[in-house]
Amino acid sequence: MMESRIGSKNEQPWSKETARPSLRQTQHKSSRMMNEDNQTTFRNVSRKPGLQIWTINNMQMVPVPSQAFGNFFEGDCYIILYTSVNKGSGQSADIHYWIGNSSSQDEQGAAAIYVTQLDEYLGGSPVQHREVQGSESPRFRGYFKNGLIYKKGGVASGFNHVDTNAYNVLRLLHVKGRKHVTAREVEVSWNSFNNGDIFLLDMGKAIVQWNGPQSNRREKLKTMLLAQDIRDRERGGRAQIGVVEGEDERDSPELMKVMTAVLGQRSGQLKDAISDDKPDGVQNTSVRLYHVFDNSGNMVVQEVATQPLTQDLLHSSDCYIADQGGSSVMVWKGKQASKEERREALNRALGYIKAKNYPPSTRVEVMSEGGESAIFKHLFKSWIDKGQTQGLGSTYSQGKIAKVEQVKFDVMQLHARPELAAQQRMVDDASGEVKVWRIENLELAEVNPSTYGQFYGGDCYLVLYTYQISGQQQYLLYMWQGRHATKDEITACAYQAVNVDNKYNGAPVQVRVVMGKEPRHFLAIFKGKLILFEGGTGRPGVVNPDPAARLFQVRGTNEFNTKATEVLARASSLNTNDVFLLRTDQMCYLWYGKGCSGDERVMGRAMSDVLSKQDKQVVMEGQEPAEFWVALGGKAPYATDKRLQKEEPPHSPRLFECSNQTGQFRMTEVDDFAQCDLDEEDSMLLDTWEEIFLWVGNLANQHETKEAWTCAQEYLRTHPADRDPDTPVLFVKQGYEPPTFTGWFNAWDPHKWSGGNSYEEMKKKLCDPASLSQITVDLKNSFLNKSPVSGGGYGAPGGPASSPPPYRIQGGDLSPRPSTPTSPSIQRGQSPSSGYSPSLSRAGGSVSPSAGGSGTYLDPELLLNKSPSELPQGVDPGLREDYLSDVDFENLLGTNRSDFKRLPKWRQSDLKKKSGLF
Repeated sequence: MMESRIGSKNEQPWSKETARPSLRQTQHKSSRMMNEDNQTTFRNVSRKPGLQIWTINNMQMVPVPSQAFGNFFEGDCYIILYTSVNKGSGQSADIHYWIGNSSSQDEQGAAAIYVTQLDEYLGGSPVQHREVQGSESPRFRGYFKNGLIYKKGGVASGFNHVDTNAYNVLRLLHVKGRKHVTAREVEVSWNSFNNGDIFLLDMGKAIVQWNGPQSNRREKLKTMLLAQDIRDRERGGRAQIGVVEGEDERDSPELMKVMTAVLGQRSGQLKDAISDDKPDGVQNTSVRLYHVFDNSGNMVVQEVATQPLTQDLLHSSDCYIADQGGSSVMVWKGKQASKEERREALNRALGYIKAKNYPPSTRVEVMSEGGESAIFKHLFKSWIDKGQTQGLGSTYSQGKIAKVEQVKFDVMQLHARPELAAQQRMVDDASGEVKVWRIENLELAEVNPSTYGQFYGGDCYLVLYTYQISGQQQYLLYMWQGRHATKDEITACAYQAVNVDNKYNGAPVQVRVVMGKEPRHFLAIFKGKLILFEGGTGRPGVVNPDPAARLFQVRGTNEFNTKATEVLARASSLNTNDVFLLRTDQMCYLWYGKGCSGDERVMGRAMSDVLSKQDKQVVMEGQEPAEFWVALGGKAPYATDKRLQKEEPPHSPRLFECSNQTGQFRMTEVDDFAQCDLDEEDSMLLDTWEEIFLWVGNLANQHETKEAWTCAQEYLRTHPADRDPDTPVLFVKQGYEPPTFTGWFNAWDPHKWSGGNSYEEMKKKLCDPASLSQITVDLKNSFLNKSPVSGGGYGAPGGPASSPPPYRIQGGDLSPRPSTPTSPSIQRGQSPSSGYSPSLSRAGGSVSPSAGGSGTYLDPELLLNKSPSELPQGVDPGLREDYLSDVDFENLLGTNRSDFKRLPKWRQSDLKKKSGLF
């Protein structure tokens, strides 16, 4: 059997020096510039789970601020480190280096060297990925759920930190993609538009989304999420968003007036639609495994086998290349391979691509033995991880970043063993001081310590944790966002976090925590008493609805990792691997699933004492009394597969978006998937190895629904691991998912689609009349108050300063309210350094009695952006708004006086700062 799969062992030698001469020369030059100071750079690399990004600037790694994540300059190279925690198997890390289409050979060489050095610094366990602009892997795109933005230019003109208060921005983004969204900066002109795509006109304080007549609902929704992401991360939530439907532009006269003012009058017809980027491609059955070794300065590539591959073909003393028909090249480094061979792995992959005449955009992965990616394992007929156990055991990956002894975790060792602290995501033993605030009326309200650990889905909270290291105080500031909190509360939570951060001189580490995604340390500080209520509020005096039965899922084995999460009080919510608490009017039931451990039962008992003062009754799975099922509305199937939680499956599940539109089966992988990745317009394939699920959304087209069965069979037939064609295939319709399907998703929400925001609902919220008026007001004020930028540039998020494109406001007054003949005259000439040429004006007038209470009103020109010494005599610098006429007040602040007075102080100050009245 083995002999039939081993091909003629063709040897393909070529000189290492001729494989990629320009890159190797560049790397030699770069390595001379990189000295021992690099260790300082790597010492600042965090081992905590999450994303870290650097750009290459003058051959050095320069960190990118988190607000700029997802923005990539086409002239740059970037290094991305993603650290994650695997279920039951410690940490794993992925290092990506991203190559912009306009980046230099020097930068590419420097990035490749840094990736190799960073891999060595982290113990050789991370998987290395090479990413080329426009051809990024699903895993890379998965880090940026709202999309990638390609920006013109590079670091040559200097690197600026993001200023979330900067609005001196004008750009046009061309957005493409349904599953993985990319947005590229294009010329700010109608010439850049076409009928099939979506465009974002970003003017700083206002973002207008223009939907091409031939764009679909999914693309519109994805672009709207991208626009909101730009608003929230780059503008601190302080920009307005409007939407124009390209086929019905007359329905949005105010926004079209804004677009015409910036872009000019449109002449002629727009261009036809441009076809979308191809999906990940045809699944390639042609997989070949090569042994790679050095022979007297030449790299030799020797074919070992073709698919289906088996794990025993890989020897720890060697390095191998797995070539998936040119669609991707993966390098496997044995643990006992020489240091030189391991270090040269990435260069050898690049040399192999060049020798094979594969496109430069070919994806590359480099991994070490024991740290293989899920995609690599899927190339093999079977795969068993070293130390893999059955049943309730756990396995741990090796390497400096993930080395964990198979002993019970002792949190008291954290200070003595920093590497354990990094792996466990625990800064200390959680014995520090805790202070909790809730957002009430957009302000901070202290929470009663007796209720610490009780979080309601309708609220937002700030949790300040204070601890000491070497006698010095350190701070963690968690921003917990309830699933049902309002947009204003979430915005206020972020704003108040900045205030608390300022109070402590910027010392706190801010951590954004979304309900249900709490990190381990967050769990630990509440000592096993963390309870997440699905809805309601913890505000005093507010009576929350109290249903007859409430069900809580308890997960954790000790006080450092336990939490109780409220789930739907139905039998289908149960899971055989966990402890559940069912609280009724008369009794609190402790339901112990067959797969839960003794430690989990102990924590469930302790949690029940916090949750309920009623009598407790222990219920073993399979021995439930009738009253238990009555409280849950009757018996129903639930997740009973012990593998879902207790054992890492032989092959990690993978999710794909399916398409058969071109006559060939194509699929796009969704990495690190969650329920939100199941799109109503899509057909999705979930591969759990032993079963194939076909999930069809309610809005999927009829043709793809009919073809779904054929797609599943084609997937199995073309799978490189020679899958069994009789593997069970389950057809699942949206809204009717069985527990065997939902069990593979974390925190499945059965009401997601019934209660979630559709595109139409989101558009309605964004495009209410008040928002549209605010857009025109904000745009007008941005030109009235525009001050010259030093050097003619502006700080673009995440990268260099570049000059905003010059343009002229083509229309007249953009205000939705008519000008009044009594308003003072304001007219500003063009600022040669700013590149703007506003022609907004208001007719002249003189001072007259004011409704603001001061008896007179003044020309806004005398009040805007003036120091106290420059103000007219008698004007209170803190009450400049009182000297404005009602019309000027609304034009500048976007609201009337009575509504303004009802706003919280921080919001009033914020509006005044934005309008130049502070």
